[in-house]
Amino acid sequence: MPMGTLLLLTRHAPWAACLLLGVALLWWQPAREISAGLVLLAYLGLCLETWRRQRGKHRQATPVGNGLLIAYASQSGQALHIARDSSTQLQAAGIDTGVLSLEQLAPEQLRQYRQALFIVSTYGEGEAPDNAARFERQLQARLHELNDLQYAVLALGDSQYPHFCAFGRRLDELLRAQGALPLFDRLEADRCDAGTLRHWQQQLGHIAGSQDFSDWQHPDYQNWTLAGRVCLNPGSAGAPLYLLALQAQHGHWQAGDIAEVGPRHAAEEVQALLRRLGHDPRLLLENGESLAQALANRRFPDDESSLYGLPPEALPGHLEYLPHREYSIASVPADGHLQLLVRQVRRHDGHLGLGSGWLCRHAPLGGEIALRIRSNPGFHGPAATTPLILIGNGSGLAGLRAHLRERLHGQGSYNWLLFGERNRAHDFICRQELSAWLQSGHLQRLDLAFSRDQPERRYVQHVLRDNADELRRWLAEGAAIYLCGSLEGMGREVQQILAGLLGEAQLQDLESQGRYRRDLY
Repeated sequence: MPMGTLLLLTRHAPWAACLLLGVALLWWQPAREISAGLVLLAYLGLCLETWRRQRGKHRQATPVGNGLLIAYASQSGQALHIARDSSTQLQAAGIDTGVLSLEQLAPEQLRQYRQALFIVSTYGEGEAPDNAARFERQLQARLHELNDLQYAVLALGDSQYPHFCAFGRRLDELLRAQGALPLFDRLEADRCDAGTLRHWQQQLGHIAGSQDFSDWQHPDYQNWTLAGRVCLNPGSAGAPLYLLALQAQHGHWQAGDIAEVGPRHAAEEVQALLRRLGHDPRLLLENGESLAQALANRRFPDDESSLYGLPPEALPGHLEYLPHREYSIASVPADGHLQLLVRQVRRHDGHLGLGSGWLCRHAPLGGEIALRIRSNPGFHGPAATTPLILIGNGSGLAGLRAHLRERLHGQGSYNWLLFGERNRAHDFICRQELSAWLQSGHLQRLDLAFSRDQPERRYVQHVLRDNADELRRWLAEGAAIYLCGSLEGMGREVQQILAGLLGEAQLQDLESQGRYRRDLY
């Protein structure tokens, strides 16, 4: 073969060059030409290394077009580790992703993507890590018209330092200033706080439309007791919505915090699986649990054949834990119990959702619920004297209700609730409580939108738009806006309405002042 042809293959199809040389070596007679064989062997190694590098470069840097980019910046490698874990979770859900260091990225390349996730650390005195400094300078230099980009930022930092997450915050502000739309509010992980990373995983699940993932770190749950469960919307055209009450010996939270729940399978499902495997569900293990109890919080494989032949004692260790579920807390400690508003979800195959099925249907009253409270300072309330505009829909009333209940104990509270649901007759949840607050003056205004009560759909964002002058008056008096509910639909449209009524600059100012906060899912 001519040398020019071989070099061409090495450059453009190194795998072919490797294959041809490998065949040649198989037929080589080393006793005749040992030195020539060694040269060819070295050349083969060079070809393989070239191939490996090109493949790695292709995997890391090839744009995925309308797919999702995960970009990272780190001095220590922690951001890269999280970026790879994030990519694995999204790819398992069928989302096309590419992972790049900010060192490999120019701001204009962001226009090639529909969505981008940024996982970034802060270095030194609030500086960008070395592999992101050039990207930040280019992003600051001029507008890049990123109006078609949706993005999210996970900022890593250490609150012991004065410039906590400074680069992540600057990056978030720069992207917004250039027209990019946040998928959800920036998350800040203090020393890679496990709760924040679990929340990041939940948000990845919302992006992918799949909550079927494994927690990177299993939550340290407490045992709570399910003390009450009431359906709030019997007869509704929508899915049932339940008010749940839980109790524990110890537990403290404040309005805005999140309950992380460890779901379980229905007892009947666990017993049926074990019987198919030929095991007794009542078999006691060394820790005193029955085999059925030990498997109730484990993920069952799609292909059960992998479990056949395993001894019963090995099954729990063979299966991963079920992923946690997050719910906005709807009460305050003064109420004497923790309350949740949970929508009972059905999957496309007709089965109940993992978390809502457990809480709303399968968990017995008086039974144990694995639960962990996660502090959510980004949605904690303002001072009692700060006027508060609360906007939400459906089960999003949970987080807003907690703030209203917390502000009952303050002096000078001034509150306006805008809330949306389907039909007044069946979906006016917490009607008596809200009406009583309006009558007592705890609520200065209560504006409702029942979308199906008139031929033309009317949602909470329309109510907000129609009360633009009142909104501006409240904000002029120092009010804060708190938004809770579904990210898709209500959350995005309220954001757009606010930007249209107030302008992007004022909305960003409100956010930087802590006067615009969101808890969307």
